[in-house]
Amino acid sequence: MNARLFCRMIAMAATALTPVMAPVAQAEDGYDLWLRYAPADQARKPGLAAHATAIVTAGTSPTLTIATQEVQRGIAGMTGAIPTVSATIQQGTLWLATPASAPALPIKTDGLGSEGYAIRTTMIDGKAVTLIAANSDIGLLHGAYHWLRLAQSGTSLDKLDIRSAPKIGLRLLNHWDNLNGTVERGYAGQSIWDWWRLPDWKGPRYTDYARANASIGINGTVLNNVNAKADSLTAPYIAKAAALADVFRPYGIKVYLSVKWTAPMELDGLKTADPLDPAVAAWWKAKADEIYKAIPDFGGFLVKANSEGQPGPQDYQRTHADGANMLAAAVKAHGGIVMWRAFVYAHDNPDDRAKQAYSDFKPLDGKFADNVIVQVKNGAIDFQPREPFHPLFGAMPKTPLMMEFQITKEYLGQSTHLTYLGPLFEEVLDADTYAKGKGSTVAKVIDGSLDGHKLTGIAGVANIGVDRDWSGSIFNQADWYAFGRLAWDTSLSAQDIAKEWAEMTFSPDQKVVQPIVKMMMGSREAAVDYMTPLGLTHVMDTGHHYGPGPWVSDLARPEWNPVYYHKADANGIGFDRTKTGSDAVGQYAPPVAKMWANVKTTPERDLLWFHHVPWDYRLSSGETVWDGLIHRYDNGVRYVADMQTTWASLKPYVDAERFAETQAFLTIQHREAQWWRDASIAYFQSVSKRPLPAGSAAPAHDLQWYKALEFPYAPGHN
Repeated sequence: MNARLFCRMIAMAATALTPVMAPVAQAEDGYDLWLRYAPADQARKPGLAAHATAIVTAGTSPTLTIATQEVQRGIAGMTGAIPTVSATIQQGTLWLATPASAPALPIKTDGLGSEGYAIRTTMIDGKAVTLIAANSDIGLLHGAYHWLRLAQSGTSLDKLDIRSAPKIGLRLLNHWDNLNGTVERGYAGQSIWDWWRLPDWKGPRYTDYARANASIGINGTVLNNVNAKADSLTAPYIAKAAALADVFRPYGIKVYLSVKWTAPMELDGLKTADPLDPAVAAWWKAKADEIYKAIPDFGGFLVKANSEGQPGPQDYQRTHADGANMLAAAVKAHGGIVMWRAFVYAHDNPDDRAKQAYSDFKPLDGKFADNVIVQVKNGAIDFQPREPFHPLFGAMPKTPLMMEFQITKEYLGQSTHLTYLGPLFEEVLDADTYAKGKGSTVAKVIDGSLDGHKLTGIAGVANIGVDRDWSGSIFNQADWYAFGRLAWDTSLSAQDIAKEWAEMTFSPDQKVVQPIVKMMMGSREAAVDYMTPLGLTHVMDTGHHYGPGPWVSDLARPEWNPVYYHKADANGIGFDRTKTGSDAVGQYAPPVAKMWANVKTTPERDLLWFHHVPWDYRLSSGETVWDGLIHRYDNGVRYVADMQTTWASLKPYVDAERFAETQAFLTIQHREAQWWRDASIAYFQSVSKRPLPAGSAAPAHDLQWYKALEFPYAPGHN
């Protein structure tokens, strides 16, 4: 194809994909995410266009074509001018090159690996050039997206000198998508995987999904729910996964599958799923061969076993290592891996659910195959608004550990609450395990630097569905974005990421960005205040996990009941995890255990997680725990009201459609924050028998009114 025809096609594509913008804000539906490439103001347009008058590349790979098209699309959207594709460098060229295509590159690519990149503005033959260099075409694509991020956010492009490479190898989304189209803990509509029409129909949304993920450095997708069906491993479904892999491959994204442990029995009639049975191992080896024949770059398996009723190797008196290693052997010859989840809790009602994963996995340290990575949730319970970091981080130095965050907000307001998760991710990654002394952060555990592991990973449970805005709300997109950015570079700050996202999603105008970022940065803490203040946890209503239910106490297993976690009685509140209680603090390194074992040195944000304290216990403010709880509930509700006011002030600067949706959702959030506050106070007051502090209003209804509420059709609950 000649360059002129290529450019004409790009021009047509850009016209189709880029909305025609009026001088005033125009309505949008959120589909374009942070890749809007909205028209720049008149002051910025000439500079943007001057830095990409032409694009020079070498080669014709699908990935390089995508990178070129993306830059053309971005510049066309922002300036109205489409860069030409040139064979020679000229003034204002954006040059994408690898050492293979240009051996005499005026920039070093050492240390960038296969996905990293360097960006530099320089002079070549007297011409101003922006050079994007990498060791692979995938690296060039990542570099192109970085440059477009800078261009969208209003950053000066005149003196760039950037080097960036991912600190973590596997950066995955885990889709909890079911074969019938539903999404467990999904709040953005049905699954985007149209299994019924795959593999024949590969809709354009799959490409847009890949674009969005590649733009933030995500390089893997687990297609199906960890509560897997064996059917996912049948030939028809392997063909469907292969079709998606074909779409994702040019974007540097591999596909993975969750597997059900008893698949050999369900699909082919084996009498057992014992991992030490040779017939079982042979079955999995043959299945892996079948998958890799269809998907040569298949990533591997994700496994949930012996948890929440799922079968696993413990059913045969084998260990998690026995099971993981058998699967690892099946995929090893193909370069595949096994991600074995550490989210386990048994049916025999132990003294503390928070201790179970450590108890199961710590004795297995060093017993896993070298292509196994253990996937550990950020906290020991279950994706709560706040949890201390999981005790396994820092406790298994001989085993690669992979972080599992939840991007979908199962416990944080689901689709309608504005609760930016960047601060939660950052808080966990920065937590110090003290495993090898001060500075042994969780981030260093999962990036392999603490213990010298080469297999490294981080996963986020996706919040994506078929809603036009992908994530159930505009602001939920920020959680997907923040996960990707922190997966690439754990040293980034949640605030800087929020700023980037707001600049690209709304406008680089700081009178818009600053108030939005301020809203976002306090929003998660506000949710903690109106849901689980002072270290309370898992007080959500059961099943659907929507709304408060601190009174629930009649379920079959103790650890399914919220009363198990707060243990409120007439004398006090909180779960004693010190030596006088469950001794869960003993699972942490001594300096951390010492801090949390002492009620006086425990940070108040974790107080009731580790201690059962009297209602009259004095906080650092001098107020009692009872009064402190009430004031935090009040503060959480107040913060949401303040967000409503802030958002209303931005009406002149935000398009009508996204403004109206966010305004409506903030109204819902304020109403539900008030409900959380009132229902929680009504219950805890019935236990503590204490008056409310002066200035705090009584709940709107009595406790029985809140208990009577039911939500049988709440979304995301199978």
